[in-house]
Amino acid sequence: MNILFDNNTNYDFGEEKIKLLQKVISETLKYESFSDNVEISITIVTNDEIKKINSKFRNINKSTDVLSFPMIDFPNGETPDFSDTIILGDIIISIEKAISQAKEYGHSIERELGFLTAHSMLHLLGYDHIEPTDEKIMFMKQKEILNHINLKR
Repeated sequence: MNILFDNNTNYDFGEEKIKLLQKVISETLKYESFSDNVEISITIVTNDEIKKINSKFRNINKSTDVLSFPMIDFPNGETPDFSDTIILGDIIISIEKAISQAKEYGHSIERELGFLTAHSMLHLLGYDHIEPTDEKIMFMKQKEILNHINLKR
C-alpha cells in the first residue's frame, strides 16, 4: 500500500494522524476484500481550496468536507488485475470542515478524519450514495469499518 500524503495547510498534521488514515485505508480494503497493492493520494486543504476544487470539478461553488476522485471504474462489479499496483485515486479533505464537524457532532477530530477517509475510500472502490438504498449501504459499511478500529461515535 502506497499512500501519498500532502498537507497544504498550516494545521499540524502529526504522524499519529497519518498513521490513523493509513489504518482506516487498510481496514477499508480488508473489509471490502480488496488487495492492498494500491496507491492513494491524500491531500489536506483549507475550506477555500476545497471550494475551488469543488467548483472546478463538480460545478458546486461551496466548500465541502471531502472530495473523492476515483482513477478506476468497476464495470459490472468486476475487479481489476491485482498483479500490478492499482492507482485507486485521490482523497481531498478540508481540515477546517473536519474540525468544525467534529465539534458539531461531539466527537474527536480523529473520529471525523477516520469517517471522511472511510467514506472517500468507499467512493474510490465504486460506492456512491445518490440513491437512498445505496446511501444506507455505504453508511452501514463506514460505521462497521470505523467500529473495527475503535473509532466509534
